[in-house]
Amino acid sequence: MIQLDKGGRAAWLTSALGFVGLILIWAAANATGVVTPRLLPSPFLTAEALVRGIWSEGLGFDLGYTVRRTLEAFALASVIGVPIGLVIGSSVRVYRSMEFLIDFFRSTPATALFPLFMIIFGLGDGAKIAVAAFSAALILIFNVAYGVMNARPTRTLAARVMGASRLRVFCDVTFYESLPQTFVGVRTAVSLALVVVIVAEMFIGSDNGLGKRIIDAQITFDMPGL
Repeated sequence: MIQLDKGGRAAWLTSALGFVGLILIWAAANATGVVTPRLLPSPFLTAEALVRGIWSEGLGFDLGYTVRRTLEAFALASVIGVPIGLVIGSSVRVYRSMEFLIDFFRSTPATALFPLFMIIFGLGDGAKIAVAAFSAALILIFNVAYGVMNARPTRTLAARVMGASRLRVFCDVTFYESLPQTFVGVRTAVSLALVVVIVAEMFIGSDNGLGKRIIDAQITFDMPGL
């Protein structure tokens, strides 16, 4: 059994209080009519809809489809983005020549690219996974390249003084120095991939997934389910 120290218990209690406070505010807004119950059902009705959706309406399966698409998109983004980021970040000239292109596509909303990916990949899972992977890969490229470029020069110089080759310095020093920034990119890329997959399920069209369930609940005005 995991034992929590005083600081760990305090952090856990703080998080729990925040969640409980949100539920209380939600219930109060519903009970007092500050927000019409038609648009904001009570937390109890919402919890009931959640349990019913998981046990009898296939919500768990929809969640599974969305998670699978997200993981596939993230895996594809990692295979593409991490090596490209390492290569770009290892040369300042290459990074400067690619910086505008990366920033341009990274700043472009993924939803604006849906028509292009639909034309290329069709209406199946390929388009959803591809557009999410593209968006996540840009985040990974930027963060990995930034991490490589900002590796501490003292360790690099020390390795070169000891006679290490450029490849050895890159693999044993620069790569590990870039890992903190790389993991920042990984965390952001996973979140972005999930968002893009859900939006793609909503607007590209899908037979399953959380995005499809959200659209169905909106059309039928099922606010607890929504």
